[in-house]
Amino acid sequence: MKRWLAAVVLGLGVASVAKAAIDTYQFRDDAERERYQQLTKELRCPKCQNQDIADSNAPIAADLRREIFRMLGEGKNNQQIVDFMVDRYGDFVRYKPALSGRTWLLWFGPGILLTGGFVVLALIVRRRRSTAAPGGNELSAEERERLAKLLDKEQTHD
Repeated sequence: MKRWLAAVVLGLGVASVAKAAIDTYQFRDDAERERYQQLTKELRCPKCQNQDIADSNAPIAADLRREIFRMLGEGKNNQQIVDFMVDRYGDFVRYKPALSGRTWLLWFGPGILLTGGFVVLALIVRRRRSTAAPGGNELSAEERERLAKLLDKEQTHD
Protein backbone atom coordinates (compact mmCIF):
# COMPACT_ATOMS: atom_id res chain seq x y z
CA MET A 1 0.00 0.00 0.00
CA LYS A 2 2.85 2.37 0.87
CA ARG A 3 4.47 1.71 -2.50
CA TRP A 4 1.25 2.56 -4.34
CA LEU A 5 0.88 5.77 -2.37
CA ALA A 6 4.49 6.71 -3.09
CA ALA A 7 3.98 5.95 -6.79
CA VAL A 8 0.86 8.15 -6.94
CA VAL A 9 2.61 11.06 -5.19
CA LEU A 10 5.63 10.72 -7.46
CA GLY A 11 3.39 10.53 -10.52
CA LEU A 12 1.53 13.69 -9.54
CA GLY A 13 4.82 15.48 -8.92
CA VAL A 14 6.15 14.48 -12.35
CA ALA A 15 2.87 15.49 -14.00
CA SER A 16 3.03 18.98 -12.50
CA VAL A 17 6.63 19.42 -13.66
CA ALA A 18 5.68 18.24 -17.13
CA LYS A 19 3.19 21.10 -17.38
CA ALA A 20 5.84 23.75 -16.64
CA ALA A 21 6.05 26.52 -19.20
CA ILE A 22 8.94 26.07 -21.60
CA ASP A 23 9.50 28.83 -24.11
CA THR A 24 11.83 28.11 -26.99
CA TYR A 25 12.80 31.48 -28.38
CA GLN A 26 15.79 32.09 -30.59
CA PHE A 27 17.76 35.10 -29.38
CA ARG A 28 20.34 37.03 -31.39
CA ASP A 29 22.93 36.83 -28.62
CA ASP A 30 23.43 36.06 -24.95
CA ALA A 31 22.90 39.71 -23.97
CA GLU A 32 19.38 39.65 -25.44
CA ARG A 33 18.68 36.35 -23.64
CA GLU A 34 19.84 37.92 -20.36
CA ARG A 35 17.59 40.96 -20.92
CA TYR A 36 14.64 38.64 -21.61
CA GLN A 37 15.28 36.64 -18.44
CA GLN A 38 15.72 39.81 -16.37
CA LEU A 39 12.47 41.31 -17.67
CA THR A 40 10.45 38.14 -17.15
CA LYS A 41 11.74 37.91 -13.56
CA GLU A 42 11.01 41.60 -12.90
CA LEU A 43 7.39 41.56 -14.06
CA ARG A 44 4.55 39.99 -12.07
CA CYS A 45 1.87 37.77 -13.58
CA PRO A 46 -1.48 39.63 -13.50
CA LYS A 47 -3.35 36.39 -12.81
CA CYS A 48 -1.02 34.62 -10.36
CA GLN A 49 -0.20 37.80 -8.41
CA ASN A 50 2.72 36.39 -6.40
CA GLN A 51 4.62 34.86 -9.28
CA ASP A 52 6.75 36.43 -11.94
CA ILE A 53 5.88 35.79 -15.56
CA ALA A 54 8.99 33.65 -16.02
CA ASP A 55 7.69 31.03 -13.58
CA SER A 56 3.97 31.30 -14.25
CA ASN A 57 2.07 28.75 -16.31
CA ALA A 58 -0.93 31.05 -16.80
CA PRO A 59 -1.89 31.81 -20.41
CA ILE A 60 -1.59 35.56 -19.75
CA ALA A 61 2.02 35.04 -18.58
CA ALA A 62 2.81 33.16 -21.80
CA ASP A 63 1.32 36.07 -23.78
CA LEU A 64 3.44 38.55 -21.82
CA ARG A 65 6.60 36.52 -22.41
CA ARG A 66 5.79 36.40 -26.13
CA GLU A 67 5.18 40.18 -26.11
CA ILE A 68 8.52 40.82 -24.39
CA PHE A 69 10.29 38.65 -26.95
CA ARG A 70 8.58 40.56 -29.77
CA MET A 71 9.57 43.94 -28.34
CA LEU A 72 13.15 42.81 -27.81
CA GLY A 73 13.21 41.80 -31.49
CA GLU A 74 12.00 45.28 -32.40
CA GLY A 75 14.99 46.76 -30.55
CA LYS A 76 13.10 48.34 -27.66
CA ASN A 77 15.04 48.94 -24.46
CA ASN A 78 14.08 47.54 -21.05
CA GLN A 79 12.47 50.78 -19.86
CA GLN A 80 10.24 50.98 -22.95
CA ILE A 81 9.12 47.37 -22.42
CA VAL A 82 8.39 47.90 -18.72
CA ASP A 83 6.54 51.16 -19.49
CA PHE A 84 4.41 49.34 -22.06
CA MET A 85 3.50 46.63 -19.52
CA VAL A 86 2.73 49.22 -16.81
CA ASP A 87 0.55 51.21 -19.21
CA ARG A 88 -1.34 48.07 -20.10
CA TYR A 89 -1.61 46.33 -16.69
CA GLY A 90 -0.92 49.08 -14.15
CA ASP A 91 1.78 49.42 -11.50
CA PHE A 92 0.76 46.04 -10.10
CA VAL A 93 2.68 44.27 -12.87
CA ARG A 94 5.99 45.46 -11.37
CA TYR A 95 7.42 43.82 -8.29
CA LYS A 96 9.11 47.12 -7.39
CA PRO A 97 6.78 49.91 -8.54
CA ALA A 98 8.34 53.32 -9.16
CA LEU A 99 7.88 55.96 -6.47
CA SER A 100 5.07 58.24 -7.63
CA GLY A 101 2.01 60.00 -6.31
CA ARG A 102 -0.01 56.82 -6.77
CA THR A 103 2.48 54.54 -5.02
CA TRP A 104 3.80 56.64 -2.12
CA LEU A 105 1.47 54.88 0.32
CA LEU A 106 2.80 51.51 -0.85
CA TRP A 107 6.37 52.61 -0.15
CA PHE A 108 5.87 54.62 3.05
CA GLY A 109 2.64 53.18 4.48
CA PRO A 110 4.26 50.37 6.51
CA GLY A 111 6.71 52.81 8.09
CA ILE A 112 3.93 55.28 8.89
CA LEU A 113 1.83 52.53 10.49
CA LEU A 114 4.81 51.26 12.51
CA THR A 115 5.66 54.78 13.73
CA GLY A 116 2.02 55.40 14.61
CA GLY A 117 1.92 52.15 16.57
CA PHE A 118 4.98 53.17 18.59
CA VAL A 119 3.46 56.60 19.31
CA VAL A 120 0.20 55.02 20.53
CA LEU A 121 2.16 52.52 22.65
CA ALA A 122 4.24 55.34 24.18
CA LEU A 123 1.08 57.32 25.01
CA ILE A 124 -0.53 54.30 26.68
CA VAL A 125 2.59 53.60 28.75
CA ARG A 126 2.88 57.27 29.76
CA ARG A 127 -0.80 57.43 30.77
CA ARG A 128 -0.52 54.26 32.88
CA ARG A 129 2.60 55.53 34.62
CA SER A 130 0.95 58.84 35.47
CA THR A 131 -2.12 57.12 36.99
CA ALA A 132 0.10 54.73 38.96
CA ALA A 133 2.25 57.53 40.42
CA PRO A 134 3.81 57.08 43.88
CA GLY A 135 1.36 57.88 46.63
CA GLY A 136 -1.59 57.10 44.40
CA ASN A 137 -2.31 53.91 46.37
CA GLU A 138 -2.64 55.58 49.77
CA LEU A 139 -5.94 55.27 51.59
CA SER A 140 -7.89 58.23 52.80
CA ALA A 141 -8.57 58.61 56.53
CA GLU A 142 -12.14 57.40 56.01
CA GLU A 143 -10.97 54.31 54.09
CA ARG A 144 -8.37 53.49 56.76
CA GLU A 145 -11.00 53.71 59.48
CA ARG A 146 -13.35 51.41 57.56
CA LEU A 147 -10.53 48.94 56.92
CA ALA A 148 -9.62 48.92 60.58
CA LYS A 149 -13.25 48.14 61.51
CA LEU A 150 -13.34 45.26 59.02
CA LEU A 151 -10.11 43.85 60.36
CA ASP A 152 -11.37 44.13 63.94
CA LYS A 153 -14.53 42.20 63.00
CA GLU A 154 -12.46 39.40 61.47
CA GLN A 155 -10.22 39.15 64.51
CA THR A 156 -13.22 38.89 66.87
CA HIS A 157 -14.73 36.06 64.78
CA ASP A 158 -11.54 33.98 64.93
